[in-house]
Amino acid sequence: MNASIERLRAAGQSLWLDNITRAMLGDGTLARYIAEMSITGLTSNPTIFEQAIAAGAFYDEQIADLAGQGRTGEDLVFALALQDLTRAADLFRPIHAASGGRDGWVSLEVSPLLADDTGATIEAARRLHAAAARSNLYIKIPGTPAGIPAIEESIFAGVPINVTLLFSREHYLAAAEAYLRGIERRVAAGLDPKVESVASLFVSRWDVAANEKLAPARRNHLGIAIAGRTYRAYRELLAAPRWQRLAAAGAHPQRLLWASTGVKDPTAPDTLYLQALAAPDTVNTVPEKTLKAFADHGKVERVLPVDGGDADAMLAEIRAEGIDVDALAERLQREGAAAFAKSWQALLAGIAAKAEQLAPARL
Repeated sequence: MNASIERLRAAGQSLWLDNITRAMLGDGTLARYIAEMSITGLTSNPTIFEQAIAAGAFYDEQIADLAGQGRTGEDLVFALALQDLTRAADLFRPIHAASGGRDGWVSLEVSPLLADDTGATIEAARRLHAAAARSNLYIKIPGTPAGIPAIEESIFAGVPINVTLLFSREHYLAAAEAYLRGIERRVAAGLDPKVESVASLFVSRWDVAANEKLAPARRNHLGIAIAGRTYRAYRELLAAPRWQRLAAAGAHPQRLLWASTGVKDPTAPDTLYLQALAAPDTVNTVPEKTLKAFADHGKVERVLPVDGGDADAMLAEIRAEGIDVDALAERLQREGAAAFAKSWQALLAGIAAKAEQLAPARL
C-alpha cells in the first residue's frame, strides 16, 4: 500500500476515483488502483462518459448491437454506462461488504436534461437504480432547487443518492436537510433507516472562477475556504440531537465528499486539494493524474480542523477584494448543470453518429 495514501486512510478519509472507462476495466487498471492505491469507490459524470466513449473503439461493438436492436438516444447511453458501472460495482463489492456499506460505491448520474424537473428526476432515479440491480450503486441527483425534493423522495423510496453539483455550505445544508427528511419519513413509516448517501461539494471550480480577480496571496484559497466552512457545518450536523436520534435508530450519516479536486492552476501544487482537505468521515474523488501525483509526492501534514480552520478569515479577505461568494455559488451551480447538459448532448450526438457509421457492419 502506498505510504502517502495510507496516511489519508489513517486520517479517516476514503479515496474514490473520479473516472471510469471500459479500457481501465478491461486491462486491470481499476483493479490495480484498488489493490495498490486503496481506491474504495468511483464516480462518473456525463463529461467522463463523453470522453470515454469518444476515445477509441472500446464501445463500438455494443453500440452496433444495441442500435441493431432499435435502441437510441438516452436509452442507448444508459445501457453503455450501466455495463461499465455494474462491472465496477462488482469489483468493489468486497469493499462494500467489509465496510458495512460505507465504501465500495460507484455512481451513475440521471440525465442532466432533468435538472429542473423534480418528478422526472424521481422516476429516473428509481428506474436506473432498479436497472443496475446493484446495492452499491449510487444515483447522482444535482442539488439544484428542483433536485432537492427529488433527493428527499428518492431517499424515502430507498434509493442511495450521491448529491452532486453542490458549491457552498448553503447548498450542502439543503442537501443534508433533504436526506434527513427522507430518513425521518422512513423511520416514521417503520422502514429501514439505512439508506446511504454522500453530498458532493465541488472545490477547484471556485478557484478557476476567482483566481484572476484575487491578489496572488489569496489565489487557490477560495475553494479550500468554502470546503472548510462546509466541513464545520457537516460536523455540527453530526453532533446535533436531530442526527443523533436518527443514528440511534440505525441510520448511517450522509458523508461529505470533496469533488473536483484536480488542480487546474499549473502554478499551484498538483496535490493541493488532497493535502488541504484530509478530514475524518469524508470522501475525496480524484482524477487519475492527481491520484498518481499524490502517491508519488503527496503529504498529509494535518487534518482539516472540525471548525474549518481559517476558512472564515480567508472568506472575509476574499469578500473584501470584491468577490460576491454567495452569487458566485449560484452561478457555479448553474454553469455546472449547463456544462453537464452540454456534455450529455455531445455524448448523444456522438453515439448517434457512431451508430450510423457502424450500421453497415450490422447488415
